[in-house]
This record gives sequence, structure tokens and C-alpha cells, in this order.
Amino acid sequence: MRINYTMRLGIKNFFLRFSVFDLVVMAMVASLGIAIKPLIVPLVHIITGPLFIPGGAVAGGFYMMWLVVGSGIVGKRGAASLIALVQAVMVIAVGVFGTHGIISLATYLAPGAAVDIFLLCTGQKNRNIISCFFSGMIANVTGTVLSNFVFFKLPWVPLVLALAGGALSGGLGGLLAYSIVKGFSRINISGFRISGK
Repeated sequence: MRINYTMRLGIKNFFLRFSVFDLVVMAMVASLGIAIKPLIVPLVHIITGPLFIPGGAVAGGFYMMWLVVGSGIVGKRGAASLIALVQAVMVIAVGVFGTHGIISLATYLAPGAAVDIFLLCTGQKNRNIISCFFSGMIANVTGTVLSNFVFFKLPWVPLVLALAGGALSGGLGGLLAYSIVKGFSRINISGFRISGK
């Protein structure tokens, strides 16, 4: 009984850390990540199809970048995981492109959790170019590994190509995310400022 109460208190405190502005930003970037996926993946399939590389591995950097953008703007621990959770629930509930039923909960949540673990270990807040680059890379590689494990089961050579493409794409998406986060710091919405970290 005591453990149950402590767990509920911990979950309540987790959500109370986020302001209404934070929640709105996270909902918006989660929606943008879901909306952009069906536009980018078919275009990338034109290049990756002949190489037997899943298009999501390369395209992922450009929809995983929204995890980096959201966590950079909000600047609080757990933001990337919460964005990923919102995306997973949206994909399952609405049945949009890229849904795999309840397994989507794991495949969408893992990249957000990986970003949060990276930021926790490094003490960063996705407000400099290096942390954004590596956050994007880690998110996309995590998504690629998990998707391969659950769905594709690629042989070693295509898997290595997919991971290399996913790392490059994720890093580039992280750089793009940094420019968006930097743009938000210039307009100074809700006291948001880019820090030295």
C-alpha cells in the first residue's frame, strides 16, 4: 500500500513540474512529428528501397528531431519521454501512418526515453549544438534498432547500413532541431533563454 502511494505521488510530482506552456509546446511538437512522418518516409523510400534499407531509418532523423526540439524548448527532465508517449498514444488512437498497434507504445517511447537518459547522464538540456546533434542521433538509432528487432529482422550488412544512415540522419535532424531551439531563444517566449549548456 505504501509503495502504491509513493508511486502515485512520484507520478503526480513528475507532471506538476511542467507548466501549461510546457505542455502546449510538447503537444505541438508531438503533433508535428506525427504529421511530418507520412510526408518524408515515401520520399526517402525512393533512395533506400533499392539498398534494402528501411526508409524510416533514414527519414527518422527528420521526425525524431521534434523530440529534441521539444526537450530543448521545455528544458526539463522527462520532456522527450512525455512527447514520445503523446506520439505513441496519438498513433495508436488515430491509427495514422506508421502504427503497429500496441507495439507502437514501445517503439515510439524508447527514443524519447533514450534522449532523456542521455541528457540526464550528460547534464545537458538540448540547448547547444553538440547535445542536440547527439540527442537526434541517439533517438534515431534507438528507433532503428528497436524497429529492426520488432519488425524487420534485417541481416547484418543492411542493418549496419540502416544504423549508419540512421545515425547520420538523426545527427542532421539534431542540427536542424538546434536551429529551431535557437530561434525560440531569440524571440524569448515565456522567459525561455538558451543557456551555455
